[in-house]
Formats: sequence, C-alpha cells, structure tokens
Amino acid sequence: MKKFFVLMLILFCFPFGVKALEIQSKNAILYNLNEDTILFSKEAEEKIPIASLTKIMTAIVALENITNLDEVVTVPSKALEGLALKNAMVVGFRAGERITYRDLLYGMLLPSGADATNIVAYCLVGSEEEFVNLMNEKARELGLLNTHFSDTSGLDDYNNYSTVFDIATLLKYALQNTTFKQVFTSHEYITSNGLKLESTLKYYTVKYHLQNSYILGSKTGFTTIAGYCLASYASYDDVEYLLVTAGAPTENGYPYHFQDAFTIYDYYTQNYGYLTLYNKGDVLYTLKTQYASEDSYEVFADESLIKYLPKNTNMEDLQIQYTGVEMLSPFTPKGKIGMISVFLNDTLLKSIEVVYQGNLTFSFSKIFLEYPSLFLGFFLLIFIFFLLFKRNKLHHKKKKV
Repeated sequence: MKKFFVLMLILFCFPFGVKALEIQSKNAILYNLNEDTILFSKEAEEKIPIASLTKIMTAIVALENITNLDEVVTVPSKALEGLALKNAMVVGFRAGERITYRDLLYGMLLPSGADATNIVAYCLVGSEEEFVNLMNEKARELGLLNTHFSDTSGLDDYNNYSTVFDIATLLKYALQNTTFKQVFTSHEYITSNGLKLESTLKYYTVKYHLQNSYILGSKTGFTTIAGYCLASYASYDDVEYLLVTAGAPTENGYPYHFQDAFTIYDYYTQNYGYLTLYNKGDVLYTLKTQYASEDSYEVFADESLIKYLPKNTNMEDLQIQYTGVEMLSPFTPKGKIGMISVFLNDTLLKSIEVVYQGNLTFSFSKIFLEYPSLFLGFFLLIFIFFLLFKRNKLHHKKKKV
C-alpha cells in the first residue's frame, strides 16, 4: 500500500512531460519541501546499504536524548575499539579526553566521525548495541518500514540498510529540529578541545572546484559496497529542496554523488518555478441569471493559485470546468451550488466549492421581458375588469335617475 501511495505521488508530480534525468547514482529522490511533493525519483524504494547516511539517525536520536549539549563527558576507551581495523572515518577524539555532546554532534555530521557516534552511544546509554535499539525504535516510530540499523555509523553490514525514500523521510523529520538543522548546515566547527572540523560538503567543493549555488547542508556516505551516497538540503529562489542519492560510482575518488546532486538541482532550479495561474479576485466562471437585475453571476477566486511548474508552461492549457446549478435567480437558496475544477494539461490542480450568497436582486422588468405574453394577458385581464367595473357603475347611475 505504501509503495502504491509513493507511485501515485510520483505520477502526480510528472504530469507535464518531464524528461528523465541522466545521473550515475543508482538511487535518488528529490523533494520540493515547500509542498512536500516528490519531483524526481529513481529506484527510491530499493533496499540498499546507506553507509554514513546512518549518522542522520544517530544524530537525531542523540539530540532527543541529550538534556544539555554543553555537558562535558569523558571519552570511554571502549567506544574507540576496533574503529581503526574497520577503516572507519574518525574525528580524532582520544580516550580520556573531556569533550561536550555538542562537539560529538558536529563530529558525526560534519567530518562523519564514527568515533563521535560511538562515544555518544556509550555516554548516553552505555553501549552501541543499546543505542542502536533506540535508532530502530525511532525508525519504526517514523514509519521507515524498509530500514534497519546494526551500528551507529553505517559500516557495511547485511542488517544495516534503508531506502532513499526512507532516508528522505528521516531527514525531513530531523530538519524540523532547529539544533540538527544548525549543525547540518554548518561548514566548520572548532571543538572545545581545539579540533577544527570541516564539513564534507566544504571539503569536496573546495578540492574539486565545484560551484555550489544551492546546497546549504549535506551528509555524505561511502563504503565499497554502498558507493557514494549523499543527503542534501538546498534552497533556490525561495524553494527548499531535499535530495537523497545513493550508489554513485567511486572511481578515482571523484565526487559523483555531488555531481549528480548539481545535475538534478540545476535542472529543476533552471526549468521549474512558482507560476501564478490566476490571482485572488479574478473571475473564474460566469453563471446565467433569471428574474434578477444582474445580467450574470460571477464566481471570483478567493485566493491566488500559485503552483510549482515548468517555466515554459503554456497558460492557454489552463482549463476551468464548472459542474452544478447553471441558472441562478433571486429565489435560489443560499449555499453550495456547484464545484469548479482547475485543470492544466488534463491534470487536476484544484477543486473549489462554489457557494451562492443570495445577493441577486429581483427584477419585475426582467420577468416582463422574459414572459411578455403573460404580462400582456395580465394587463388585458385588468383592462377588461376595469371596463366591466365602469360599465357596472354607469348602469347603477341610470337606475337612480
């Protein structure tokens, strides 16, 4: 049922002949966050390894269990065991050091430190295993039906998987947390013990001279099996976007995940935007009237209709259809009389209930013009009664004489 719903969403968002984007990532999903609609999707429901995108869940679960981000904790040596053997990315925290939860949060999201995720787990609940249980509970709470975690950092493991759809759902939730959003969109941070942290977004854009006009924050991921993964939050021309990609090639270390992101963002920011289809107060439909002083009854738009559409949309393709009472009169009861449906290229954009306010005024002249024979007969009848009355009166006068 969920997959059917997602498919319907995607189909609804592709009504205007969007060409298929060519990207190297195997999986992708793009959201317009302003409307919470899917703009682009590629194998979005496939279960895949997600590498360090796992740390998005680690960070939000940590945030929801930390009472004071500036609380100082001591790095437990057990939290660092085995990370070097697993070739995990680390910030460089050392056993016995005194650091804050805030340092750990920046450490896991900016340079993607597995040491930061493990330290948080041990300091909050005593073990990585127990913390992973919290992560899986949160996944169930958010309805991430195709997601399961086996560690806090996203190392390759058969039981650590998700989908780009689920990760997008998770990131949308996490961005509602103001602290998470602040950290996620940061590019640099200096820890309380003097370590300078740099986001992977800044690292890749500087190293490969990438022009970033859109991305405000991101979380990267990489393992040999998962390939290059990227979850990003972007904004352009007052439109906010969320993009998750996975399975990009890793040859030569080139950031194909960022290349794909810029390809997708470039396409939508340059070819799509918010278009005003009609303004508040515009006449949407005109109904005929009878027995009324007014020649017609106009239905006005109570609000503007602004939609995210291809910039080359032909406004002549806009269709407004009405179903309901076709003829109004001063005797028509107040209330709902019909519905207006607004279509663009046969795609329904909006349905509007039409309510009659009872503001037509009665007109005798309109009835006369519409039924002249009825009125002529009425006046003829009156004239005959008048003549009979006069004749009767004259007859009475003669009798008296």
